[in-house]
Amino acid sequence: MATIKDIAKLAGVSPATVSRVLNDDQELSVSLATKRKIFEAAEELNYTKHHRNTSLNQKSLRLIQWYNDQEELEDLYYLAIRLGIEKKAEESNVTLLKETWDAISDRPTNGTIALGKFDEQQLIELKQTQSNLLLVDFDGTPYNINSLIVDFQTSIQKVIDYFFNQDKKAIAMLAGREYTKKGHQRIDDPRIAAYQQIMAGKGLTTTIIEADFSVESGYRKVKEYLDSGQYSFEALFAANDTLAIGALKAINEKGLKVPEDISLIGFNDISVAKYVSPALSTVKVHTEWMGELAVETVLQMMNEKAPVSRKIIVETDLILRESTKN
Repeated sequence: MATIKDIAKLAGVSPATVSRVLNDDQELSVSLATKRKIFEAAEELNYTKHHRNTSLNQKSLRLIQWYNDQEELEDLYYLAIRLGIEKKAEESNVTLLKETWDAISDRPTNGTIALGKFDEQQLIELKQTQSNLLLVDFDGTPYNINSLIVDFQTSIQKVIDYFFNQDKKAIAMLAGREYTKKGHQRIDDPRIAAYQQIMAGKGLTTTIIEADFSVESGYRKVKEYLDSGQYSFEALFAANDTLAIGALKAINEKGLKVPEDISLIGFNDISVAKYVSPALSTVKVHTEWMGELAVETVLQMMNEKAPVSRKIIVETDLILRESTKN
């Protein structure tokens, strides 16, 4: 069966151009000669679009996920967002086509939600090939792509203000290292810049411990830091709850107590956060609602053309439990 890539090779153009021509993209500026070459190549290769029959009134959405099923199970944050997307799509009578980056089909849809982190080349390709595109949990504003993101600046402000008001001035951050899948580009975490800026504004010294986003890495890096004799903080903010749980184990093994010796706050409020001991204080991201909002936003984008891309920033809640001392 011929694919868009086969047509692109025969016509001497990019797959993105082929996709947009075959889907009759009115915003594409391409010569009639190029269009003719593409249609002739498609005819020569016997190319046929394959898609399910749906009601003429039913909308369809493509969900592109950067995580596979196993990775998603290890990161409940993205799982919760996906469940919210699925729930809202079903309620809205929208057909949802779930795909990974390595297996994006040629099937036309009314809009696309890209969930996760993507490198520059991926963003360019998405913008060229996907109509009514919305990035979720990634800021595509520099590429004029619609985005739905968390308000990290205000979230970190809440955390540091809380510690500061508890008379804790030595506040460290356990930051997460993350890379894009395709180009393995380092992803800048806006929480690090927010932490540095807010601490500097209060005249406080920063301490950043970096780890991969996993319980094991959080445990290992905090243990190494504590064992090095550099231990000087009395409050620790972790970039997600899995890192915080790893840090909690390292602190306990060192003979220190949470929250008596070190107050600890995580991020995301995953389901297990309230069941660890002591129960984890955290910044709650309303992940399932974010997924629902993503579907609502794309449906709105289908009905109205905007002159510029939109960026939706969602708030968070600071949830205080036993790992902080009131």
